[in-house]
Amino acid sequence: MILIGERINAGFSDVKQALQEKDREEIENLAERQADSGADYLDINMGAVSKDPDDMIWLIEIVQDTVDTPISIDSQNPDIVEPALEACNGDPLINSTTAQDEKLEKLIPLAVDHDASIIGITSGEEGAPQDVNGRLEYAAKIFTSANEYGLEVDNLFIDPVAMPLKFMQEQASNLLEAINQLSNISDPPPHISLGISNMSSDASEKSLINRTFLVMAMAVGLDAAICNVFDEKLINSVATAEMILNEEIYNDSFIETYRMG
Repeated sequence: MILIGERINAGFSDVKQALQEKDREEIENLAERQADSGADYLDINMGAVSKDPDDMIWLIEIVQDTVDTPISIDSQNPDIVEPALEACNGDPLINSTTAQDEKLEKLIPLAVDHDASIIGITSGEEGAPQDVNGRLEYAAKIFTSANEYGLEVDNLFIDPVAMPLKFMQEQASNLLEAINQLSNISDPPPHISLGISNMSSDASEKSLINRTFLVMAMAVGLDAAICNVFDEKLINSVATAEMILNEEIYNDSFIETYRMG
């Protein structure tokens, strides 16, 4: 399971303040704690706080000075993504493109040119469809575009979009079916990713909803998630699901083994 740590996001008040005040220590702390918690990527999202590429580069450089964990550049703005890619060490992830032609034509070539991976969200001009077929149609368009530009399938993540369960309860089963079908879109298939915290937005039992849905989604093909890696119960659920799905060898200390790995 590929875990993308969500906490360096200016939507959180501590990150917003750190970005505005250029507080290195707060960003260093979040980067180190997420890396220690098992994140495979660290997502960096400036939100509405800044549109200045230099601020994104400032965040990236602090994270890279602190940990070796690869960066997820959370922006759909090529004016931010391109300089951010140039600042990244290793193999970054672009989060994200939609299925809109303008986004695909700009962001996928950037991924190819910089040996980066990219998340493609099943959303278009009219937003994100909630039915299975709508999700699959956008996914096919993203997959085709990625193939035309020469992006390796292992560098493509498809995100079929999680919506708040509290307000759109009926769409969760459609999402699980879409994940199941996306896992057969090609051989091998692209990665399938979700922003797990979207599922529990404004709900009272966030952790319970997130970890339950994540395990259900893993069972039908999900292999990546943008999530709160500080949630110990969620990470333990991932470790258990991987063992049950025969992706990890059982031992009595499988949770500790997963965390060490």
